[in-house]
Amino acid sequence: MSPVFPMLTVLTMFYYMCLRRRARTATRGDMMNSHRTIVSNSRTSPLNAEVVQYAKEVVDFSSHYGSENSISYTMWNLAGVPNVFPSSGDFTQTAVFRTYGTWWDQCPSASLPFRRTPSNFQSQDYVELTFEQQVYPTAVHVLETYHPGAVIRILACSANPYSPNPPAEVRWEILWSERPTKVNASQARQFKPCIKQINFPTNLIRLEVNSSLLDYYTELDAVVLHGTEDKPLLSLKTSLVDMNDLEDDDYEEKDSCGMDGLNKKFSSAALGDGPNNGYFDKLPYELIQLILNHLSLPDLCRLAQTCRLLHQHCCDPLQYLHLNLQPYWAKLDDASLEFLQARCALVQWLNLSWTGNRGFISVPGFSRFLKVCGSELVRLELACSHFLNETCLEVISEMCPNLQDLNLSSCDKLPPQAFGHIAKLYSLKRLILYRTKVEQTALLSILNFCAELQHLNLGSCVMIEDYDVIASMIGAKCKNLRTLDLWRCKNITENGIAELASGCVLLEELDLGWCPTLQSSTGCFARLARQLPNLQKLFLTANRSVCDADIEELASNCTRLQQLDILGTRMVSPASLRKLLESCKDLSLLDVSFCSQIDNRAVLELNASFPKVFIKKSFTQ
Repeated sequence: MSPVFPMLTVLTMFYYMCLRRRARTATRGDMMNSHRTIVSNSRTSPLNAEVVQYAKEVVDFSSHYGSENSISYTMWNLAGVPNVFPSSGDFTQTAVFRTYGTWWDQCPSASLPFRRTPSNFQSQDYVELTFEQQVYPTAVHVLETYHPGAVIRILACSANPYSPNPPAEVRWEILWSERPTKVNASQARQFKPCIKQINFPTNLIRLEVNSSLLDYYTELDAVVLHGTEDKPLLSLKTSLVDMNDLEDDDYEEKDSCGMDGLNKKFSSAALGDGPNNGYFDKLPYELIQLILNHLSLPDLCRLAQTCRLLHQHCCDPLQYLHLNLQPYWAKLDDASLEFLQARCALVQWLNLSWTGNRGFISVPGFSRFLKVCGSELVRLELACSHFLNETCLEVISEMCPNLQDLNLSSCDKLPPQAFGHIAKLYSLKRLILYRTKVEQTALLSILNFCAELQHLNLGSCVMIEDYDVIASMIGAKCKNLRTLDLWRCKNITENGIAELASGCVLLEELDLGWCPTLQSSTGCFARLARQLPNLQKLFLTANRSVCDADIEELASNCTRLQQLDILGTRMVSPASLRKLLESCKDLSLLDVSFCSQIDNRAVLELNASFPKVFIKKSFTQ
């Protein structure tokens, strides 16, 4: 065992002893008074009738499998009454997120995880739903119709999206949460977690999901909110449990919920002035820094209160080279950024994904933070950060000259003209524009000036008029490109594919899923196989023209292939798939769902011969 961990244990015990002693002395009387109040109000009025309602509208989400201009497999299918339930299977009328399992984390396009990400934050995607009437929630039911088990957190918001007046304060409360668990059955179910009561009414519910343990895409059909118009009163049983557990669990709950402790400024008078720190202050500076690396961000900020020595270490900018603020999206605001600003002068990786929405972060607050902390930034994650506007992208382009990695996934409220500023980031190597409104002129400028790009995601970018022009520019300028996502690009043809394949010979990953204008008869897929021998992942999802000849070309030329999706083709036989599996020894994922020549018996036979390959075959009842 490393010598760091015993020292970390001692440090953690010291830290929590200080906090618990403070909590006992400061709040014991308040706790007892609160306990008496709750117990005295232990009955619920029988006149408080329950309101049951389906979601009225889907107002925000991080990803979906469907098209922006369709209703098939989109998050918008979660609004209203069920379309499919209680039936099971793969139905276009459901809501489906973009990924499942760990396959996307195993691709060349996968990015490295941030250090100091709390273990209790494992959300990968989210969807937010509004309801007609504000209620105090008593139950939330999720109708899952295929591969259930992805939902891991349910939250409620105090803000009413339909109110004409924005609230002075916006609160998010976790109604239920659980770590990802494996659900073996793929059949439909009505998921009914036991939620906690909250002290404000809501008509805005957020589901957060983790699909890493799923065998295939999860499909959600509807969400039902149960609640009462009048505030429910806690039962005696509930209050006793809460009071007994409060002292031990209060700080753990704060860590899981948000940024409590980050927004507080502590005077030097609160810090220990005496030199009596035992032998701890005799440890080498670097060793103490190494120990503190194992603390979460809120713990690091709270530990700074205990003594001057630890305050110095906790405020060292080297502790904030990686700053992941996504887990604290519900509490992060301008004050949080201002508090962290002095410590983050050397930050290199910054994750602000999901943060700042509904007024939590302002454009001036974000700009001030980047002007102080942007000079060393190499990686900036801003997925679903809807506070962003053109000014923000201009500030990024000016304040972050060393930026190599920029993620704007699902920032669908950014105006099209804003993306032109990205062209000033000449060092970019990774750019994620999934579900943005980037338009053709701005993208051509980016491709012309950002010649070092290695990873580019243009999935579901509906404002691009001619993908052949884009593919030609990529082939001409981005010679180092390794991964390219063109998921649901609407008009690329064999001409664009030819330019792309001839110019980007280093490509290891290519997603051409749901690109309806590509036809195998033009030879475009065979040309890809011959010109891109380094391919490890190829998605040709829902291209009905993929045939045996294309599979055989892949078997002959792309022997490093690891993932292949040919969902929906009627022209591929089991014999050609066997040739592919025999040639591509590293193949681990093969999706043949809705391939009419590949029945369940063929899948079983191939599985028996190639047990290391996960062959996916979805179904519809």
